[in-house]
Amino acid sequence: MRRDVLQLREFYAQPLGRAVRELLGRKVAEVWGDAAGVDMLGLGYATPFLEGFSGARRIVAGMPASQGVEAWPASGRNRACLVEDLSLPFPSSLFDRVLVCHALEESEDAGALLREIGRVMSASGRVIVIAAARGGLWSHAERTPFGHGQPFTRRQLEQLVREAELEPVAWSQALYVPPWTPLAGWAEGFEQVGSKVWPGSAGLVLLEAVKRTFAVKARPVRAKFSSPIPGVFAPAPAPVGRVRRRPHPRR
Repeated sequence: MRRDVLQLREFYAQPLGRAVRELLGRKVAEVWGDAAGVDMLGLGYATPFLEGFSGARRIVAGMPASQGVEAWPASGRNRACLVEDLSLPFPSSLFDRVLVCHALEESEDAGALLREIGRVMSASGRVIVIAAARGGLWSHAERTPFGHGQPFTRRQLEQLVREAELEPVAWSQALYVPPWTPLAGWAEGFEQVGSKVWPGSAGLVLLEAVKRTFAVKARPVRAKFSSPIPGVFAPAPAPVGRVRRRPHPRR
């Protein structure tokens, strides 16, 4: 069962949630910049990490119906809507960037969700999947949104992505700080030290993938053989002439 949108909003309003927002938002921005001139989709509950993409042409927040939706952004024209995550209400090849957060872990069919994401991505589109890490502390912290549903290892995510005909191109880890509110102010220090000292303690896995393209092979055509010297390889009739008989030996 998915976390309710009110629970998600409450978490990101707390000190620990604000630390997560800052750390993840910076990581995504390092990869995509300001997403100048692109169409972007945030799937699940990705709105805490979408506000920094000021250069994007269009940003849509798609929130699963079983989770609920909230108006986003807080001011201006609403760009959030309810979606069925296994049947997204968007035409094919619409989005250049897709950010997936709080979507994969609690999906009824993670593979089908990724295939649907691939459908709405453009040919040059890119997707970042954020999921709870199986070996991290955050996947066991039920007071946070990352402590519910199915956590993943990097290899499991890569396999799911490839089965959906997407190709992994980069990956990273985040949230080395333990999921304990008094440590929220030390999140940046944990991030810098944890990645070097204890990399297996990361709470989240981030995987970037693109659409897989297949090279079209030319169909071989059997060329006709032509002899450079006419008549050399052509069958010729036996010469017509007088047949000389071989004399019989005398006895």
